[in-house]
Amino acid sequence: MIICKSSDEIKLMGQAGKIVTEVLLQIENSLKPGVQTFFLDKLAEGLIYKMGALPAFKGYIGKLNSTPYPASICVSINEEVVHGIPGKKTVKEGDLVSVDVGVKYRGYYGDAARSFIVGDADKTVRRLFDATLDALNKSIDKCVIGSRLSDISHAIEARAQKDNFSVVRIFVGHGIGKRMHEDPQILNYGPPGQGPPLKKGMVLAIEPMLNAGTSDVEVQPDNWTVVTADRKLSCHFEDTVAITSDGPLILTRG
Repeated sequence: MIICKSSDEIKLMGQAGKIVTEVLLQIENSLKPGVQTFFLDKLAEGLIYKMGALPAFKGYIGKLNSTPYPASICVSINEEVVHGIPGKKTVKEGDLVSVDVGVKYRGYYGDAARSFIVGDADKTVRRLFDATLDALNKSIDKCVIGSRLSDISHAIEARAQKDNFSVVRIFVGHGIGKRMHEDPQILNYGPPGQGPPLKKGMVLAIEPMLNAGTSDVEVQPDNWTVVTADRKLSCHFEDTVAITSDGPLILTRG
């Protein structure tokens, strides 16, 4: 069942989204060659608590495994698609780094991810980065009353295909509210005009994941980190978006 939120609930989710946005901004400012991903996690965790929220990911148990997630954010580098666990790994010049942040604030969740290019990178990194961000923006443009859910999915896939990239099919976007993951699931592929119509009050976490090579992925032995099967680059962006009578309201941008 898709839960539509009231205007007051959306305001609270907007406050959660502002916390996520601030954390991502501070991470971006600290992201440079030589920094360990463990440091980014501790930075984010401290900021989240300081702003009166809770890290939503820490201790989370996913549907695909029974291992609680051990960190406050996800940091995925190059061939890592999503759910990279922060640790001793060091960020290097030219890396493509995805950072996913989720918080719980006054009973509601905020969730967003940004990818960052560290220093100078080759053309493939830039093309993949630009295509993934554009896919996110084009899919958000579909978040209007009366559109169908698969219009979002189709916009992502069409943008990926424009640059001959693939989309990750096994992981999806999702509804969000009092739970991190609510209905509906939002595929990153598919034909337009299908699925439930978008209604005022729906809040969706849209997250295109584009790969430079195959769409196939593998889960690493830590039971969380997802990598491309061919070990080619992957890029990930995410925003939490509310459907309103005035069009899409992005809750996770400043």
